[in-house]
Formats: sequence, C-alpha cells, structure tokens
Amino acid sequence: MALVVISGQPSSGKSRAAQCLAEALKESESRQQVRIIDEACFHLDRNQSYANMPSEKNLRGVLRSEVDRSVSKDSIIIVDSLNNIKGYRYELWCLARASGIRYCVVYCDVDETHCRKWNEERREKGEANYDDSIFEDLVRRFEKPDRRNRWDSPLFELWPHRDPTEKSSAAIVDAVSYLTKTVDSKTRDVKILQPTIATQTSRFSDANSLYELDKATQEVTNAIVEAQSQALGGPLNGISVGKDLPAINISRSVGLPELRRMRRTFIKLTGQTSLSGPAPPSDADSAKRMFIDYLNRELGSS
Repeated sequence: MALVVISGQPSSGKSRAAQCLAEALKESESRQQVRIIDEACFHLDRNQSYANMPSEKNLRGVLRSEVDRSVSKDSIIIVDSLNNIKGYRYELWCLARASGIRYCVVYCDVDETHCRKWNEERREKGEANYDDSIFEDLVRRFEKPDRRNRWDSPLFELWPHRDPTEKSSAAIVDAVSYLTKTVDSKTRDVKILQPTIATQTSRFSDANSLYELDKATQEVTNAIVEAQSQALGGPLNGISVGKDLPAINISRSVGLPELRRMRRTFIKLTGQTSLSGPAPPSDADSAKRMFIDYLNRELGSS
C-alpha cells in the first residue's frame, strides 16, 4: 500500500532509519507487511557497485526492477539505498503512481563531516564502508531531496548526528502515521497517487501494437530533439508532429537521456493491465497522441 524511499549521503544512517521505520510499522495497530529492499538483498558490495557509472547504473536498475516487482496494495516497500539522484527518485515515484499507492521520502540529513567520520569509524571496526575516493565522489554528486518536488513529497527528515534515530523519533512517528492512516472522503493530509491515462491502459498483447507504440513514441522523441536543436535550448511551444495531433509544449530544454527514460517509462506504463481502463491505441496517431499528452503533462508549462 506504500513505497518509502530512504535517501541520504553515504554513511548517514539510512539503514538504521529503514530498520526503525520497518519495526515501527510492524508494531503499529495496522500490523503492516513491510519489506526492505537494499543492496544486501542481492549480495552487492557497495564499493564495487559505485566504482564506476556502468556499475552504479546497473545497481539502480536492479533495485528499481525489484521495487517494480514488489510494489502492491498489500504491503509497504522501503527502498534503503543512497537514492541520491533526483531523476531516479522520480522513476520510483512513477512506479508508485502506476500502482496507485502512497509514497514518501525519508531523508537522513547529515553534513559531510559527520558522514566522513562515521565512515572512517566503520572502517576501523571492520564494518562495511566506502573507499575514500568513492565516498568523496558520492558526496559531490548527491542531489538533496526537495519537498517542492512531487517525487520528494511528503518528506520526513531525520538528523542522526544530532538525535540518534529511534522508533520514537518524530520523523519516524510522522511517517508511520502517514503510511497507516485510514483514508476516507474527509482525509486531506494523505495523498494516494493516482495512475494517469498511460497507467490505466490495457496491456499490449499484440506484437504489432508494441511495435507501433515503440515507433510512434520514437518519432515524437525525434521531433523534440530536432526542434530543440533549432530552438537553441529555449522553450518549445506548438511543435506539431502530425495533422489532428495535439501540439508539444515543453517549458524547458530536455536532454536526450531524459527523453529516452520518459519514453521507456511511458511504454512500460502503457503496457500495464487495467480491466477498467480504455482500449489501447489502435494506430500510430493514437499512440502519438497519448505520448504527447503524457509529455505535456510531465514537462509542460501549465
């Protein structure tokens, strides 16, 4: 019924926070089923996993795939990892939205000095730690959660260097309340993510439909890339990709990697089963229209 993303600098007490939250949820009146997904689940060494960008990308892919398989309306999934890239947190948020469940971020806000000290102490004790070069690289690239971003909200903050993390910590108590509170028509402080049109569409069982969807979304992506090259990074408004199709209106420059990621997410969400959803697009124009609507909603100025 929920996805919880733990975020923080390396050696900032994230695993402690995840464990305290899991125990508090299990002890709550609702007796929730809770599962923690982390690197240890796959016997992955942290230094090897963050040694270079391909390894780090593979790690995120493994964790994301496991989250995708595990999220449901019957349990709470806690992702205990750095989750240091905002684009990656957005991808996890999309998975929660596609499943129609609650979502929140628990952030261990610890300054670099304390993280570095704790990492060295773990090394002296022979506990799992980060190599100095990897630690410094991760600290430099960390993108702090911002509650103004929908994929970082609601945000529950812990300060382990100041107040040791316990099940009774204010942020843990608040998170448990948010994750277990009964929702009715009068509830205003709990948000259950709602699937978009892309997530409500029936699964593509026909290989030709998958081909048409892939081809149509690629044409839209190519149109955006070409328009951006002509606009020199400015906002894109009124880009047409065909007669009787909505215009593309993007409020900022979007890099090719992000476009590819959004395209993959859209194709995946569009292929998910929904018995009550509308019929899948029967032609290329329908697929383009859905993808353009998705992009305008995610990246548009309105």
